Amino acid sequence: MPADSPLRGARAELIALAAGRRDERTRVALAALPSVPDPRPAAVLILFGVLDDTPSRHVAEDDAVSRDLDVLLLARATTLRAHPGQVAFPGGRIDPGDDGPIAAALREAVEETGLDPAGVEVLGALPEVPLAFSRHLVTPVLGWWRHPSPVSVVDEAESADVFRAPVADLLAPANRGVTVIRRGGQEFRGPAFLVRHATGRHLVWGFTALLLNGLFDQLGWTEPWNQDREIALPV
Repeated sequence: MPADSPLRGARAELIALAAGRRDERTRVALAALPSVPDPRPAAVLILFGVLDDTPSRHVAEDDAVSRDLDVLLLARATTLRAHPGQVAFPGGRIDPGDDGPIAAALREAVEETGLDPAGVEVLGALPEVPLAFSRHLVTPVLGWWRHPSPVSVVDEAESADVFRAPVADLLAPANRGVTVIRRGGQEFRGPAFLVRHATGRHLVWGFTALLLNGLFDQLGWTEPWNQDREIALPV
């Protein structure tokens, strides 16, 4: 990777973020999230790397993000009780035998995608984020895929798809919008990303979209997008 490579720059920005250099908006956003009583600890792996197939077709005007940068995602099985069919990062609960959230995130990633953890450089962990729906307190772990390995669905009872999404496609304004849930006279709005890849098309919403949206904002990668555009949730 050349010294002036945009990918090298992205890695450096992720390292700085993991080191705790966050802006005031991030602290305010985290403080505004609902607290979770008696939360269960969990961790997810947010793994970035060099795209292994076709680069993104979207080119940002300021070229802030390389078309070759991607992030690892999976689609949960539709038969699961919690968050069925939703796109997520590899991850899950921290088990008693795990040596903290980083170990748990890597273990879950291996179990869910089959990746080789030896090729993953852990950049650091971000502050815990409460997930009120399932009463978890989630630690996002940032990783850089130094030596990518093949990934696929390991257990069809857990995952329906495993794929690498170009980050520039996620940031493209045409692929962004909001999901709206109206329930009991209340309205819940959240960011959403449309993802198209070789094996399918997915909508990223809910907790995963919130993490991605916050991460991109903190890194300064976000492009202006229409926050009034509503995207229908999968039926």
